[in-house]
Amino acid sequence: MADNLKIKWFYVLSGIFILLNTVLVVKEIYLGIAVPLLFVIALMYLFWLDKLLLLIVFVTPLAINISDSELGIGISIPSEPLMVGVLILFVLKTLFNGRYDKKILSHPVTIAVFFSLSWLLITSITSSMPLVSFKFLAARLWFIVPFYFLGILLFKDVKNISRFKWLYVAALIIVIIYTTIHHSSYGFAERQGHWVMKPFYNDHTAYGAILAFFVPVFVGFMFNYERSRTYRFYAGVVSIILILALYLSFSRAAWVSVAAAIGVAVLVVYRIKFRWIAIVLIAAIASFYTFKTEILYVLEKNKQDSSANFIEHVQSIYNISSDASNLERINRWQSAIRMFGERPVFGWGPGTYQFVYAPFQRSKERTIISTNAGDLGNAHSEYIGPLSEQGVPGLISIIWIASAAIITGIRVYRNARNREIRLYSLVSVLALVTYFIHGFLNNFLDTDKASVPFWGFIAMIVAMDLYHKDSVEVDTSMLSAKKEEF
Repeated sequence: MADNLKIKWFYVLSGIFILLNTVLVVKEIYLGIAVPLLFVIALMYLFWLDKLLLLIVFVTPLAINISDSELGIGISIPSEPLMVGVLILFVLKTLFNGRYDKKILSHPVTIAVFFSLSWLLITSITSSMPLVSFKFLAARLWFIVPFYFLGILLFKDVKNISRFKWLYVAALIIVIIYTTIHHSSYGFAERQGHWVMKPFYNDHTAYGAILAFFVPVFVGFMFNYERSRTYRFYAGVVSIILILALYLSFSRAAWVSVAAAIGVAVLVVYRIKFRWIAIVLIAAIASFYTFKTEILYVLEKNKQDSSANFIEHVQSIYNISSDASNLERINRWQSAIRMFGERPVFGWGPGTYQFVYAPFQRSKERTIISTNAGDLGNAHSEYIGPLSEQGVPGLISIIWIASAAIITGIRVYRNARNREIRLYSLVSVLALVTYFIHGFLNNFLDTDKASVPFWGFIAMIVAMDLYHKDSVEVDTSMLSAKKEEF
């Protein structure tokens, strides 16, 4: 009888919903269609937080940024509202339960993250624009909490490491198909290639950065002999799609970052000693300063601008005499360094660069894409940007996080007893290397598109270090055994 009663209630409630929704549709009100989806998401917050995190991973590449609203707020829909809900839930559960794995809290990467967040809070208080800075801090929290602190718990189940990567790329491939079709209507021209990925990505640099991020991951998956041939075949297909999309993105920084990742892969796989790497770096720096005049002369002679031709486009990477994109980056960096000179310790405040850099421009450094208002973006660097906004400690924080994550990942690769964990750690390190190299020329950690994989991959490395590297056979039931942690 109880089962019959449940069935009757199901039909009654379904009928009421259909009737009300029909009335709403007749009146051209379509929000009622979303009620079941909202109900399922509410249940996920309560009972399946791990599934909700993976859902956010999938929707992030497809999310659309809504900005210039009446409130002056930019937010990515639907990913960021979902992250805000996860942040609030995490804070409430932590306050009431007070339980969180102490091994995570004492991990070197977590300590670096805590330092970064603490300094963000301090510099938000001392900011020249506190409201802007606290918005920046809030956004950083709803990226880090779901995909670092909860992400580590998610990756206790090693299957979620693979799921995360496949889900993000599955949605990214949808964007790639849309972008490629849109781009083909312009004959794959270089100029149109800068914006055909809208509305999913702001421009080709952000799009290229994410493509570059996942190239080493799926190339690595092709060599995962712990999986079936079918798995490796699909990994190969995805790799080809990503590489072709990366080529068509015309993002020079992304191309450079992949080349750097290949170099790091050689160093790690063949266990090149650090002292040899240090010797080569020192020799390269010494050679630059010895032949600085000659090198600058060669760079200034390069007049090759961006081009649809691959070779010419590569040559334009080091054009610092006429390429507007390169020169504008230099203008932004110079402005940021002057900002740092005035406030070297606390900086101007997180997120404030785009609002305050205009007076720090010099007429001789301005380009055809510079603005008097100085309102077209950030410092184009994950290192110089924090230096201007958060002072020296801000720069230290990002270098600390990068160093701790990469060192931990390499340690896992070298010490893990399970071959699949070794592969996961290596491709995670290489993906992060692409971003840290790309970070010299652009910065995207204020966006969900980059922050979700960035913090997620760092969480994977920490999870593998804490829970998986000593296991010959990885226990894939660890997460379900500790559901209460979600």
